[in-house]
Amino acid sequence: MEFVTLNNGVEMPVLGTGTNTFGKVNGDYFGDINDDTTELLAAIKAGYRSIDTAIAYRNESVVGKAIKESGLPREEFFITSKIPGDEEHSGTAEKVEASLNASLEALQTDYIDLYLIHHPWDDENEMLQTWYALENAYNDGKIKAIGVSNFDQDQLDIIIDNARIQPMVNQVESHVGNWNDEIVAYSLENDVIPTAWGPMKGTDDASRAVLTEIGDQYGKTWGQVVLRYQIERGVIVIPKSHNAGRQADNFNVFDFELSDADKEKIKAL
Repeated sequence: MEFVTLNNGVEMPVLGTGTNTFGKVNGDYFGDINDDTTELLAAIKAGYRSIDTAIAYRNESVVGKAIKESGLPREEFFITSKIPGDEEHSGTAEKVEASLNASLEALQTDYIDLYLIHHPWDDENEMLQTWYALENAYNDGKIKAIGVSNFDQDQLDIIIDNARIQPMVNQVESHVGNWNDEIVAYSLENDVIPTAWGPMKGTDDASRAVLTEIGDQYGKTWGQVVLRYQIERGVIVIPKSHNAGRQADNFNVFDFELSDADKEKIKAL
């Protein structure tokens, strides 16, 4: 595993697993929670230790259950969760504290490695009050790192310009169909590490052919090439698969490096 050091000194794995359809009936995002830990245990067996969940996914308890079932110490894992920007969970210190405590209970842990504001919303004051509450939880040791998700440059500036503790991560959409280069670059310029959600999306037959041709040079699949490209440009990736074989393939990206010429080809897709 490779790691990136966040701006507060915390080390975060550059590759983790998404979970938004895990532990649900038929693997459906909107499906009922069935507490099935099969996919997560397969990912852990493959070597994944960074697990990304969210209150909105409704499956924090499934993540906590899988970590317990793995038999591995809590300290081996890097758990990310997210608080939604809605009336129920955000906007005041009391709501944020209640949401965080519910996350901690569901995850069966006394700290979360990274807690993000899941998305921006129109009320700047409420966003800042939510951020200040996360800062307090960070200072109390309940959260090891704090950040945001789906924030554009202007929204990120609101946090940066008003924060006592600077955001450490900005999780954004980034894949072949939309590299989202501008916010990735702006985040990096401000010492905020970008994380790509949906990193395997966006390919079509033409782009997949290019990626496959590149991968053939390294004995790698097109998906492994995409993940490696993101990692080499400083972006954390959280691919998700329900298939144990593909989980293992996605994890196997640490034994090669892309040439500059190949990275230019990928960037142009």
